[in-house]
Formats: sequence, structure tokens, C-alpha cells
Amino acid sequence: MTLFAQSSGTIGAILLTMAVVAWLETVIPLHFGARSSRAHLVPNLALTFITFATNVFLNAAVVSTLMLLPGLGFGVFNRLPVLPFAAFVITVLVLDLSFYVAHVAMHKVPAFWRYHLVHHCDAVVDVTTTIRQHPGEGVIRYFFMAVFAFALGAGPMAFAVYRAWSALNGLLEHANIRLPLWLDRLLSLVTTWPNMHKVHHSRLPEETDTNYGNIFSFWDRIFSTFTPPARGTDIDYGMDGFDDPQTQTTKGLLWLPFRTARAQRAGQAPEIRMEARR
Repeated sequence: MTLFAQSSGTIGAILLTMAVVAWLETVIPLHFGARSSRAHLVPNLALTFITFATNVFLNAAVVSTLMLLPGLGFGVFNRLPVLPFAAFVITVLVLDLSFYVAHVAMHKVPAFWRYHLVHHCDAVVDVTTTIRQHPGEGVIRYFFMAVFAFALGAGPMAFAVYRAWSALNGLLEHANIRLPLWLDRLLSLVTTWPNMHKVHHSRLPEETDTNYGNIFSFWDRIFSTFTPPARGTDIDYGMDGFDDPQTQTTKGLLWLPFRTARAQRAGQAPEIRMEARR
């Protein structure tokens, strides 16, 4: 099976899971009415399919390189004897750490934040927000993952499993679904869950700059960026200054990083709170 065929299978699984989670949002919604409006559906899905298209090539490039590393003797696992299961577990953990590091960087580095802003300025967070991201963000994320994966000499299968797990978990943690607080609190001891991640989509910098974790929540606990999930049940989503309808279109969101950079150079950029992120 080719790398592109494998990616197609993963995309199919993501779309199926997205449909199931969307159904759950109608059965046990966290927010009703205006807060769960589908006005953002068209740009969110458009950016989702653009991300699928770009990530297929980025993923193929990384996996192809990983296949070459054993012959080159490059990477920790290609130089030291490590049991296959241990290598798999270490790979998943290290790749999740790479996601955490990339996510923090996208909040702290202004050039990265302009791309990540596209994801954060969604004023309604639900399953369609998950892969609402600028293609530039995909490049940033894959760069960080590639650096960590190549240094490890990670196996292509472990990399593929992590990417699929990451995507599916992302659909759940963005979902507009209601979970008992005791269950969310318990599960968030190890992994990220909806209420925990909702805090990260707050308009308040002190909340947005927490709960960066992707699959595992303990990175936030280790690096003191954890906010308890109970706060996530009543969050004002989005980013101040980016709510106008023209910005919240597919074209507007794709252009946003460049428009913001140009406006900043001219001293006319809307407030994006970078001073709170330094």
C-alpha cells in the first residue's frame, strides 16, 4: 500500500469519526442555541480539506525519510538496541512532547502565532474547529515532529499510529459535548479531554496560554501550564478583534497571517495580545 493510499484511509477514518462526534454534539451538547451556531461550518470544513491535502505531502515526506534512516544508521533507535514495544511507546511519548513544544512555540513566537491565530479566532468551538488551521501551521507542526522523529530514528508505523491517534483525539477534545465534571477531571489526569482543552480556546490570555497538551495532559502538569478542566464549561471562545464576517471566511482566514503581518509592520494591527505571550 502506498503512503498516499494509507493517508486516504486515515482521512476516511477522521471524516467518519467527525460525523459520529457531530451527531453526539446534537445528543449531549455542552452549549445550545447561538453558542453552537453552524455559521462557521463552511470555512471550517474548507480549511479542513485544505489541511488534508497539504498534510498528505508533508506526511509522505516525513515517513519516506524515516524509512531511509535505518540504512543510514541515523537516530537513537538505529544505533542502540531497543525492544520494539519500548521503541513504540517512547516514540508516541516523544512525538506528543514535540506537539507540546510546537504548540507553545506557536503561542510565543509572533511569526508562528499569526498562522495559529486562524485556529484560535473561531468564536464557536466544536468538532469542525479541530482541523480549522492554516496550511502554514501544518508546516510548523510537521517541522517540529520531523526533528524529534528523525533524532529518535522513529519507526514509520509508530509515527503513523501517533498521527492517527492525535487527529482522532483532537476531534474529541474540540467537541461541543457535555461530560460529567468528575469524569473529565479523572480522565484529564493522563489525557486531554473536552473541558480541559476548551480552556485553551478562551479569549483570556491567562487561560489561552494553558492546556497545550495534545494526547497526554501530563506535559502541562510537568511544565506548569495546566488549568483544571472545570473552567472549560463556560468559556468565551475566540479572539478579540477578529470576529468580523470578512475575516471569518475561507479567503479571509487564509489571508489572515499575511494581513496581520502587514498591519503590524504599519503599526495598525488589531490587538493579538502577543505581549501577554512573551
